[in-house]
Order: sequence, then C-alpha cells, then structure tokens
Amino acid sequence: MDTFTIKDIARALNISTSTVSRALRGSYEINPETKRLVMECAERLNYRPNPIALSLKGSSSRAIAVIVPQIANPFFSQAINGIEAIAYNRGYHVIIFQTHESYEREVANVQQSMARKVDGLLISLSSETSDVSHLKEIQQKGLPLVLFDRVSAELEATQVVADNFAGAFAATEHLIKAGRRRIAHLTIPPWLSITQERLAGYRAALEQYGLPFDENLVRYGTFGPDEVGPMVDDLMSLSPTPDAFFTASDRLAMGCLTALRQRHVNIPEDVSLIGFTNLNVADLLSPSLSTVVQPAQEIGQVAAERLIDLIERKQKAAPIGTVKIPTELIVRESSRPVNKQAHLV
Repeated sequence: MDTFTIKDIARALNISTSTVSRALRGSYEINPETKRLVMECAERLNYRPNPIALSLKGSSSRAIAVIVPQIANPFFSQAINGIEAIAYNRGYHVIIFQTHESYEREVANVQQSMARKVDGLLISLSSETSDVSHLKEIQQKGLPLVLFDRVSAELEATQVVADNFAGAFAATEHLIKAGRRRIAHLTIPPWLSITQERLAGYRAALEQYGLPFDENLVRYGTFGPDEVGPMVDDLMSLSPTPDAFFTASDRLAMGCLTALRQRHVNIPEDVSLIGFTNLNVADLLSPSLSTVVQPAQEIGQVAAERLIDLIERKQKAAPIGTVKIPTELIVRESSRPVNKQAHLV
C-alpha cells in the first residue's frame, strides 16, 4: 500500500508543507476552511503521522491514556472510536484501560498511565468513585486531564458531557404528553454526575406540568444483571402502580423491558417505557424502544481535541469548563401514546 506524506497533501492542495503540518496539529494560525480541506485530503490519502518521528522532536511520548468503566458498554465503545479517530489524525497513540466499575482499579489505572509517561489522560469515572484525590494528584504533577460523561464538580478540569438534564426533561415531558402520570425512574448510584443531572431533568419536567415528585417512584441501582426485576416488582406493587418507566441507562432499559414482559405487562398499553441509551438495536426490540440518544462518538472526539490542545499548550486552547453536547429524543413504540389516555397538557 502506498505511503503518503505531508508533501503529497501539500501538492494536492497547492499549499505549503508547513501549512499542512500546522493544520494537522490543529494550529490556531490556520483558518477552519483550510483545516477542513487538509483533514479531508489526509483521510482520502489515508495519511497517518509517524508517532515515533514526532516523539523524537521532544520529550513527548505521543500517547494518551483513556480510562473507561467498561469497553463492552456501547456508549464507551463509541466514545473510544471518536477518541481514536482524533488522536490518530493528530499523531497520538491511545492506551485504553477499563475499571470494571471499580474505584481501586481506577486508581491503579491512573498510576499505570503515569508509569507509562503518557502525555495526557481522558477518564470517565467508575460507579464507585466519589473520592477524586488520585486525579487531583496527577493534576498537581502537571499531567493534562479531561473528563467525559461521568465527571466531578470537585475537579478544576475540562469536562465533556451529554446534556443529561435536557435529555431527561424531554423524555419525561414526552411521557406526560402521552398521558402518563405515575412515571417511575430507575437510575444508577446517586453520587454520579449523570445520575444527578438526569434526576434533575426528570423532576423539572414533573414540576413544569404540575405533577408531584414522589421519591417512592425512584429506585437506585448499580449495574447488576439481576437487580432490575426486584425493582420492577417493588414498583408494580405500589398503589396506584406506575404507568411509565424512565430509565437512566441502556442496561436498566433492557432489564426493565424484560422484567415487564415476564410479568405480562403490556407495553405501551399498560406501561410506557423510555431509556437513556446508546443501544444500536433499540429499534429492533419488541416493542421498539424509545430512547434519549447520547452522542457518544462526538463526546469522544471533543474530549480528545480538548486534551490534545491542552497537551500542546495552544495559545488559543479553550479555557477550562464544561462542554455540553446535545442529546436527541427518539420516540418509538414503547412509549407510543395510547388513544384513551393521550392528550396534550
């Protein structure tokens, strides 16, 4: 296979090699249109930087570490795709670690990243992580850090997240407008940022439409495979029973769908169901699952861009702050309005 160089890109676009080089590094000196043309040409020619050659120019390892709870989770696998695409085009290797939702493993992964002398760290916190002192320590040592998806307000660092509040609000509002009044919320550990933001969106929608927030309709879980059934049993034993379930993760949505079907609850005739998910098979389920879709790949891309900008100390690198990427509500059969109930509020 032919190997193309910066000179080939410069020749194809009739620009200088230095302009191509700066564009590939994301330099603020190059205008966005030129960057776009260079990136498109690089992709077309399958140009790839040589990380070894680049690393010889300085002390940089040209590697970034990515720590996620679980690669098998569709959200994180898609986010990693986005991270790798950006890193690869900008001449960085990606080293991936997974915590399996363990705080101890997360701390060990961070230590291993430091031992490998990576140039920066991208991390999404484990479900057990409430103490972030291990991340404060690496910041004090000067390692660039960006958090994504599951973040912490205790860290002064760039954080890239989905707009969880807006997504949860939209899901709950949709259920209310479909005629539902007893909306149960299945969620994950309460100290996680995504739990808090999605619960806040759920509560805000209830409040806007004059419905009371009932703590008895909220259940907190972990990621255990057998925990959803008992939660559904508990909720369906209430009087009156819930007429809708809004879940804060794809695993909970799948578990809830299975549990309701096993209990011969008709969806959506008896109970509506909507998830917060990145399942790519949601439309193939029976009934097809309504979801709030997180833009996982875009979150990964933005997080990687921000981290590499920090690593390269760009003069116009974006200031520290939280970047919120819009979510999208997709309505399918599982929350379809039932004629006898549906009405606009």
